[in-house]
Amino acid sequence: MNWLVNTVGAACVLLVLRDVFHTLWHPTGHGGLSRLVMTGLWRLSAATAPRRRAAGLVGPIAMVVVVVMWALIVVVGWALIYWPHMPEAFAYAPGLIPAEHASFTDALYISLVNISTLGLGDIAPAEGWLRIVAPLEAVVGFALLTATVSWTLGIYPALARRRALALRLSHLARTHPAAEQIDTDSGAAILDSLAAGISVLSVDFMQYAESYYFHDGDDRTSLACHLGYVCDLADRAAGARHADVRLSAAVLNAALEDLAAILDQRFLRTHGTPRQIFRAFADDHGRRSGT
Repeated sequence: MNWLVNTVGAACVLLVLRDVFHTLWHPTGHGGLSRLVMTGLWRLSAATAPRRRAAGLVGPIAMVVVVVMWALIVVVGWALIYWPHMPEAFAYAPGLIPAEHASFTDALYISLVNISTLGLGDIAPAEGWLRIVAPLEAVVGFALLTATVSWTLGIYPALARRRALALRLSHLARTHPAAEQIDTDSGAAILDSLAAGISVLSVDFMQYAESYYFHDGDDRTSLACHLGYVCDLADRAAGARHADVRLSAAVLNAALEDLAAILDQRFLRTHGTPRQIFRAFADDHGRRSGT
């Protein structure tokens, strides 16, 4: 029976490590737990009112929930490793009666002490292999802390890039550039820069898929509002007389198609055209895309 409890505990720890790996360090992967939490809270927010206020909290709350789940599962997993070997495999401080401190609650206490690197020492592993396993929990705890910081430092710059591009598109839409202004060298340069920005967003959605579940604030910083406008701009430029503008428009259209494919494969599942996918993206974020 002891080996079964130990196996369940080790499986819990490995589950979290796998989830951290796929969430943070696997460029095109989703973590299982993090994805379930993010999508679950996002769908829950769709049923609340007002939608925008609820959606704005999904991303930050989901990150906190995921990190707490990682920590709790690791703590419980290690406690399941310790528990079957208590009290005989542990040394107790004077004044503690081993038989009275061998419950699962005591195993959780030891696990919490180890993962937080407190090192109180009132209950310490005495058996050889446990003296190796216990410090490993402290290493995993430090790794979780590092992973949390890395995750935060990765997602928020990705969100800043997305919102900055959306704001730039808002500025461009508000200037209403005429066809003759687009059909110039400067127009080609603008289209090239937009294609580069869209390509960066495609990478961000692959690398930091959880960033999809963050709300973008007002309409000027909402990418979902402006993708329709970009499609229109690319279509207008495709008929330009200037060869460089037509080439830039083709590159921008290719970047938009790639972004639409990523959004559809990972989040929306519409199997539609890029414009249909972008409308679904806008609807999912409680927005109306530009046309």
